Amino acid sequence: MSRFFPEWLLALLGETAAPGLDAALPYLLGAAVLGYWLGSIPMGVLLSRAFGLGDLTKVGSGNIGATNVLRTGNKAAAALTLLLDAGKGAAAVLIAGLWGPDAAVLGACGAMLGHCFPVWLRFRGGKGVATILGCTLALSWPAGLVCLAVWLGAAALTRYSSVGGLAAAATAPAALWGFGRLEAVGLFVLLALLVWAKHHENLARLLRGQETRIGARSRK
Repeated sequence: MSRFFPEWLLALLGETAAPGLDAALPYLLGAAVLGYWLGSIPMGVLLSRAFGLGDLTKVGSGNIGATNVLRTGNKAAAALTLLLDAGKGAAAVLIAGLWGPDAAVLGACGAMLGHCFPVWLRFRGGKGVATILGCTLALSWPAGLVCLAVWLGAAALTRYSSVGGLAAAATAPAALWGFGRLEAVGLFVLLALLVWAKHHENLARLLRGQETRIGARSRK
């Protein structure tokens, strides 16, 4: 199981020896901070204001992601939110990756935590689907394409945006494993669980048969 986690984490847990870890720690910390800062930029909120759509936190579910932006009726703003939420995750991975593969994974973790718990919005952020997709694409573009296909396929088949997102998040660790990014698998399992935890209300509505289908009027 140790091969599914980054070397720095295994060293901190005493599982392996990691020569030079002390020298690497500042870079790893920097990767996490950079990822959090990028991830915490509330793209949906900023774009909603720019498009004159009002306060996104008071629309539909109150979530800051692309699905809730779409509930304003502005498809362009929703598409941009989706792309930028994915883009900030990808940017965090690619920039942090300049310090090595372990830093890239930590950048992804920071971006996800920043998106889901942004300090600017009192730690009430999005659900992380687009961001985890962007992180996966940056770590391994084939794995990212697999997740994208699962997302679109599940959403199209069920007409539930939440089902598509949950399926994509669950696929990410397996896809990364399949394409050789073994050091990312363990932490991406945790990130996928975070996405599922952020969807707890959607899961409850799905079980009750009350989840909003794509194109239907929203439920809070």
